[in-house]
Amino acid sequence: MIVIIAGPGGAGKGAMVSALLQRDARLWLSRSWTTRPPRPDEPGDWYEFVDRATFQRRIDDGGFLEWEDFLGALYGTPTLEPPAGRDVLLEIELEGARQVKQLHPDAILLFVVPPSRSVQEARLRGRGDAPERIRDRVAKAEELDSVGRAMADHVIVNDDLGRAVEEVAAILEQHRKRSSSGETT
Repeated sequence: MIVIIAGPGGAGKGAMVSALLQRDARLWLSRSWTTRPPRPDEPGDWYEFVDRATFQRRIDDGGFLEWEDFLGALYGTPTLEPPAGRDVLLEIELEGARQVKQLHPDAILLFVVPPSRSVQEARLRGRGDAPERIRDRVAKAEELDSVGRAMADHVIVNDDLGRAVEEVAAILEQHRKRSSSGETT
């Protein structure tokens, strides 16, 4: 099973992914590559931080499942090599999610949204984003909200992390049960 977590910056995707990985040993996180600099206090193993030339070589070698230029930085998911018996978890942008869904139509897209733009802005400030970056991310979120909702298999409002993680865990169990019984999703 491929599970895609997508949504705007400040939706709480990273916190949700961390909680899901702690809770569900069947999930395997594919570590994305990016050309953006690390944020203050961001775990060093959350992304593979590379320069543009290294990223471009990987593109040229066909080494990404999906990639995109998002607000001036490149992001990409390396071709997948999960351990046997594990479900793949991707935390990616919507364009990447669209690319993955084209290749793997059965992938499950969970679109995570903050409860409001003011909460989104506060979360972005709290993680140390610069004011102009916050403005760009909020504008991009407004632009992509209807697209994400239309593409999504499930929309998760992350108003309370514990509740949102429980909701996602229940969705994943539903899909696993359907898959093991031969039902289509």
